[in-house]
Amino acid sequence: MDRIRIVGGNPLNGVIPISGAKNAALPLMIASLLTDRTVTLENLPRLADVSLLVRILSNHGVDYSIDGRRQGEEQDAGQTVHMTAREIVDTVAPYELVSRMRASFWVVAPLLARCGEARVSLPGGCAIGTRPVDLLLMALERLGASIEIDAGYVVAKAHKGLRGAEVTFPKVTVGGTHVALMAAALAQGTTVLHNAAREPEVLDLADLLVKMGARIRGAGQSVIEIDGVARLNGAKHRVLPDRIEAGTYAMAAAMTGGDVMLQGAKAEHLKAALDALEQSGATVDASEEGLRIRRNGGPIRPVDISTAPFPGFPTDLQAQFMALMTRAKGVSRITETIFENRFMHVQELARFGAQIRLEGDSAIVEGRPVLKGAPVMATDLRASVSLVIAALAAEGESMVQRVYHLDRGFEALERKLSRCGADVTRISSGD
Repeated sequence: MDRIRIVGGNPLNGVIPISGAKNAALPLMIASLLTDRTVTLENLPRLADVSLLVRILSNHGVDYSIDGRRQGEEQDAGQTVHMTAREIVDTVAPYELVSRMRASFWVVAPLLARCGEARVSLPGGCAIGTRPVDLLLMALERLGASIEIDAGYVVAKAHKGLRGAEVTFPKVTVGGTHVALMAAALAQGTTVLHNAAREPEVLDLADLLVKMGARIRGAGQSVIEIDGVARLNGAKHRVLPDRIEAGTYAMAAAMTGGDVMLQGAKAEHLKAALDALEQSGATVDASEEGLRIRRNGGPIRPVDISTAPFPGFPTDLQAQFMALMTRAKGVSRITETIFENRFMHVQELARFGAQIRLEGDSAIVEGRPVLKGAPVMATDLRASVSLVIAALAAEGESMVQRVYHLDRGFEALERKLSRCGADVTRISSGD
């Protein structure tokens, strides 16, 4: 397995281009199953999860092609992918593929809507809690699907087609909202989603579906209305910038005391996280170019945060913010309300000398003036990058193991950090 070697102590200074959002790209790609025409996605990030989903969609009959890099194009520019599902050749999504990426379970919606049936493996365990699919299945049942569980597979049927309905989610669910949007787009009649997720990635999916001919009102709000149509067309769509990547590098700049321009980042996607960064002592300036993050000389101040659905503080930035707070001048409380068991990075941060204790769904972080480099182990995608942030500010050398977690969600991480002055090197398994 590859490792990343980091020698800490260098402030980050420079420009970091923000890639297309993984959490938007995956449902956008899955939506290509809803039509027999070509869906073209621009600014698609080069990530392990994207490559895996291409394989999964190919299993269902999606043909795809990737445009080559144009002359003079930036090395970190996103790729353009054309996806065409002229014919669904298989409505089964097998365990060996779905188990490797939970979001691939969402294929159940377009397969059911277009073909009237789907057999999709349950995703199985997860490093950050159970993350059950019951709300996704509830939405499909409300739209008229029959759902059975057979030998670890969800068997969904709607041979007479899906029907519009009122769907009320008992709690905000991004996955449930994605699934309901895709299913309702081809349902007969009108669907109303109550307590829908408001995340920018949900709005991005709705934008693509509208370009494909769907009739959707209220995306980005807690109530969304969808008038079903008989068929959807192809479309071209640009993936929105990754707010989690942007927030991660913003915290890395604040941690190291640098000055970084996050090219393409959108302040409106990150307001809660940016507010917390400013409270911690960083300076945030938004412009048409992106976000400029600076912390020059002043101490890191402790800040209490609690994760919440958008527009609240993102759970996907909780680990990164905790890394920042390990060097704050005082005590901070970080409360996780979205996922259980999402504090596995605590014991690894402690290897740098961080002082953190857990109290139920909260972590109490007592900031230390100095962190020491250490060998650490990545446990999941967001936890792994929190270790990178800590290592960038730690004295001496750190080695981050299991970096395949990073490759799932961060494009060209070492190159982007190195360009801004970080001493970061990937060591391949053969070295």
